[in-house]
Amino acid sequence: MSAQTENAPDTAETSSKDAKKIHILGLGAIGKLVAHSFRNIPDPPPVTLLAHRWRLYRAWTSARRKVITIEQDGYRLNASGFDMEYAPTPKRVFGVETDDPRSIFDSEEGLKPHEAAQRYKERQATPRKQGLDEQLIDQVKQDVDESRSDETNVEATQSGLAEDQNDLAEPGDEFTGQSDEPIYHLILSVKAPRTLSALSSVKHRLRPESTVCILQNGMGTLDYIKKEVFPDPATRPNFILGIVTHGANTPKGSSTFFAVHAGHGTIALGVQQREEASSADGGEQTEMAPSTRHLMRTLTRTPVLAAVGLPQSEFLQQQLEKLAQNAVINPLTVLIDARNGSILYNFHYTRVMRLILGEISLVVRNLPELRGLPNVATRFSPERLETLVVGIANKTSQNISSMLSDVRNGVNTEINFINGYIYRRGLEVGVQCVTNYMMMQLVQGKNNMIKKEMEDEVPMARVNQGTGERAVNPDTSRDYREGENADLQ
Repeated sequence: MSAQTENAPDTAETSSKDAKKIHILGLGAIGKLVAHSFRNIPDPPPVTLLAHRWRLYRAWTSARRKVITIEQDGYRLNASGFDMEYAPTPKRVFGVETDDPRSIFDSEEGLKPHEAAQRYKERQATPRKQGLDEQLIDQVKQDVDESRSDETNVEATQSGLAEDQNDLAEPGDEFTGQSDEPIYHLILSVKAPRTLSALSSVKHRLRPESTVCILQNGMGTLDYIKKEVFPDPATRPNFILGIVTHGANTPKGSSTFFAVHAGHGTIALGVQQREEASSADGGEQTEMAPSTRHLMRTLTRTPVLAAVGLPQSEFLQQQLEKLAQNAVINPLTVLIDARNGSILYNFHYTRVMRLILGEISLVVRNLPELRGLPNVATRFSPERLETLVVGIANKTSQNISSMLSDVRNGVNTEINFINGYIYRRGLEVGVQCVTNYMMMQLVQGKNNMIKKEMEDEVPMARVNQGTGERAVNPDTSRDYREGENADLQ
């Protein structure tokens, strides 16, 4: 009796802590800044960091001091008290999640990759939905077991589908640091292209009463999340979107858990309305879920973050303003490989800027979700958008855009969710955004070129059937391209 009484408060305390715990997935500069800021407020919430790479989890658990350090105004401040969990991201090949990517292409020959992936997806879903005979079900299970028992990653590595060997868990450590406990408050601060794979790693831990706060550049990722990760509205969590204007970076050669808060900014937060609430009253959602309320209160009471909640209509307009700024500064700095201020005081770049903004202005002013709102035509006129872009480029003139940093490091950029978003919305409203489409293709092309250079691809040789001489493939040989350009000059 006394033992039960003694343990009761501990159980209640643990339950209370779990109810307030905030998980953070994406330990880039912004993720570290948010985690650090949470632990330095009065009555801080429990914070659990989610590592999607084994190397990151191992670095934290083996560290003598488990702290996150933020440098701000020349001063370094440590924050501790974090938990760390390992949440590996599943492999996604042509939109299909699988532990063994090779199994997708082992089915039928002659299929294109996306067709093979779709056939694999249908085959995996068929035994559950249509009740195939037991022999076929056993065969599917046997194939899965065989693929998981394969201890080598040679073929997957050769096809570019396996991560660095240092990121893979050692034998027997597959479930170290992993958890299946529910997540009720999640902050997602990964790059837009990695959103689906990141959420897929924890989707089994999210509940309809959970809330996910997404802090990233670009627009349109929430539509992909609803379609690919949570297609059923009944099991879908609540969402908050955030617009971050803070400047933060992790210098090369610094500690993994260190970041510099280079520029003070704000975070605008918009609670996304659930479909059932939208269809019920047709207006903006006023009643927030308890997890949404807790996450909003925690973010807005953290002074460093300077976060503020906005109505959906105002939040959408601020999103589009930020998108217009990114759609000009990011791709232009990538193409000229220079700092933000380099696009100023150059009329040739100004002409390109005005072409991009002219398309954006036309698309935004025709969006159905902004129809009926006052002052939209003036707020999103090409002249005002140009003023915003020039102001930001001047304010951050010595900074390197995040997209340029990604291209230099051979990382996939967010161009599909910035200029690509404008292009897709333009098709919906009948506007052909050829300039934004061109910028998207140019950035992707340069990104691919940098990746090939970093991978140090071996030039493929072909044989001239007439002369028998060997010639170098111009697509993979830098020397061949340079020689060809020299002749043209």
